Amino acid sequence: MIEAKHVSKWFDGQRVLYDISTTFDTGKTNLIIGQSGSGKTVFMKCLIGLLTPEEGEILYDGRKFRSLNANEKRTLRTEIGMLFQGSALFDNETVLGNVMFPLKMFSKESHKQQIERARFCINRVGLDKADDKYPSEISGGMQKRVAIARAIALNPKYLFCDEPNSGLDPKTSILIDELLSDITHEYDITTIINTHDMNSVLGIGEKIVFINKGHRDWEGNDRTIFRSTSKSLNDFVFASHLFQEVKEFLEREYQAEEGNG
Repeated sequence: MIEAKHVSKWFDGQRVLYDISTTFDTGKTNLIIGQSGSGKTVFMKCLIGLLTPEEGEILYDGRKFRSLNANEKRTLRTEIGMLFQGSALFDNETVLGNVMFPLKMFSKESHKQQIERARFCINRVGLDKADDKYPSEISGGMQKRVAIARAIALNPKYLFCDEPNSGLDPKTSILIDELLSDITHEYDITTIINTHDMNSVLGIGEKIVFINKGHRDWEGNDRTIFRSTSKSLNDFVFASHLFQEVKEFLEREYQAEEGNG
C-alpha cells in the first residue's frame, strides 16, 4: 500500500497541489485521473519520489520516503516498476535486451538466471516469439507489452504507469488494460496508473482518485463514479454524449439490481 498524507507542492511560489491525502491499495488497479494541468502528473511524481513535496508524507507500506537514507531509497527503487508513456525502449536493443536491462542493473542473479527471468516476463505478456526483434520491427501495442515485461522484470511491489494507452487504438488499449489488471492481481502489486482514458476508468478502475486544480476532488471506483455529485468530475467524465448515455444506462441497471436485492 502507498499512502499520501497531506501532500502539497509549490513551483516558483505557485501552489499546484493542495493537502492531498489518499491511499493506493495493494493488489488493485489504482487510477489517478484529471484534466491536463490538473496536477495529476505532479502528484504521481511526488508518489514516485521524483519530486519532493513541501508539505506532507509519502509512505510505502509504512516506510516514510522522506525519512529513508540513501541505501534504503536505493533498495526501495528496486521494488518499483515503471511503465513510461512512450514505452521508452532502447532502439539498439532487442526485446530480450530491453527486458534484461533492469536485471543487469540491479539483479544479483547469474547471467543465465537473468535471461530466464527476462524470457519468463516476455512470455507473460504474450510475446514469446519476439525475443530477437528490435522495437522498430514490432507494433506500438507490442512495444507497450515489452515495456510492461521490463517493468515487472524485478518482480516489483509497486508499479507506476504513465498514460499506458497513449497512442494506442481502442482494441489494443483494452488489451493493455486487461494485462495490467491481470498482472496486478496475479502478483499482488500496488499499481498506480495516471490516465485520462475513460475506457480504462470504466474497465479497470478499482480505485479512482480525481485531481482537480490541485485538489483531491473525489475518489471511488468504476461503479460509484456514476453517482458522484462532484460537478467538476461529472463535467470531466461525461464530456461526450456517449458517456452521458452510458451513465443513464448504468443508473437504470443499478436501480434494477437494488430493486431485486
